[in-house]
Amino acid sequence: MYSTVLIWFRRDLRLFDHAALYHALKNSQRVIAVFIFDSTILDGLPRQDRRVAFIWHSLQQLKTSLREQGSDLIVRHGDPCNEIPLLAQRYKANAVYTNHDYEPSAILRDASVCRQLAAQGVGFHTYKDQVIFEKDEIQTQAQQMYSVFTPYKRAWLARLDDFYLRSYPVQPYFDHLEKFIDGALPNLSELGFDDVNVDTYKPGMQGGELLFEEFCQRITQYREARDFPAIKGVSYLSAHLRFGTVSIRELARIAKQIGGAGAETWLSELIWRDFYHQILWHRPDVVGHAFKPAYDSIVFPNNCEYFAAWCEGRTGFPIVDAAMRQLNQTGFMHNRLRMIVASFLVKDLLVDWRWGEQYFAQKLMDYDLAANNGGWQWAASTGCDAQPYFRIFNPITQSERFDAQGKFIRRYCPELALLNDKAIHAPWLNEAGSSAIGDYPMPIVNHASQRLLAMALFKKSINLGSPVA
Repeated sequence: MYSTVLIWFRRDLRLFDHAALYHALKNSQRVIAVFIFDSTILDGLPRQDRRVAFIWHSLQQLKTSLREQGSDLIVRHGDPCNEIPLLAQRYKANAVYTNHDYEPSAILRDASVCRQLAAQGVGFHTYKDQVIFEKDEIQTQAQQMYSVFTPYKRAWLARLDDFYLRSYPVQPYFDHLEKFIDGALPNLSELGFDDVNVDTYKPGMQGGELLFEEFCQRITQYREARDFPAIKGVSYLSAHLRFGTVSIRELARIAKQIGGAGAETWLSELIWRDFYHQILWHRPDVVGHAFKPAYDSIVFPNNCEYFAAWCEGRTGFPIVDAAMRQLNQTGFMHNRLRMIVASFLVKDLLVDWRWGEQYFAQKLMDYDLAANNGGWQWAASTGCDAQPYFRIFNPITQSERFDAQGKFIRRYCPELALLNDKAIHAPWLNEAGSSAIGDYPMPIVNHASQRLLAMALFKKSINLGSPVA
């Protein structure tokens, strides 16, 4: 056993079923919890960033829970590559424990921290915690990564057993937490941020538990309800998965126990999450580049006025505009809408998918590099197991199918509220005239003609020839 170790919390802000915390507590007499507000990330964010507020409120719960155990959470603001070695030195730690992070920049950060700790004679131990299967745990028979989801899912389910879903019982070892009291959390203004209201996301461990318990009451309807943004059909747990205020093992275990079409469909979404994380780990070059290298040769027109209209929700296509306004106002976007607006940006407006990917990275509360990159490349037809380039969402028919009564559109495009359920999907065709739509804009493009341009662009740029149905 070590005498003293640090447990470095990152995207795992909870005190239950926590891999690194479990191993730290079992292998040390004194465990000191730390969190670093990473200035290398925060310095580039706007003052009103909901994610920082979510993290702050989640840390407040974590700190309170640790104090209930007679311990505390040390919080610093700076570069972890400097702060972690300094804390290890200050508290005479023999080792630092933390959980894996699979993003390329995080891997470089951890390698730097590991080198500095090693120079001090301090160990650095990391564990799998945010996914069920990681890295190369799921491989093809040829010992290669999977680039198609369906066979990956089959292999994932075939390997799944109780071992991979079991909880890490940290509570029995809480007496190994160091007994001390540290100062209060630095407030958000001291960190350079405003205290944005994130109550609707129910931050922290308690919020994650409440949301999951509530979702379990309607998980059986998930398969039928998940595609309709006007109803409460999804779990709303994505931000909690991102920041680790819930346990992925617990979520998957309970979904498996409940069973049935709804729970199985939701479990499939968790498998997609693992799938994209293994893609990012095997192919870090997908950051900024197409998964299929041939698609990097596509030269998008990138009309800046079109892009601005898309960002601001004024394209003249109600389902697109409502979705973008929801994102801008709340930091959330329904998954079906993410596919619609991504397809529209790339294949109607002919704007590079990387522009949209970066905009989502700035705005999404649940932003996760692996899932965001995977989702955008799927919609843009440049990624693994992606939508074929000649299959292009029609924003009008998508609107009619998934928001038939226009309830979601009316919520975020109130200027269209007086239109009937048919006219609201394509208000420029409204026979009542422009007075019924107020200042709502006309469509900035013609979908039919842009669809043809998109297909020609893809075919020309990657020399595919005629599409095969």
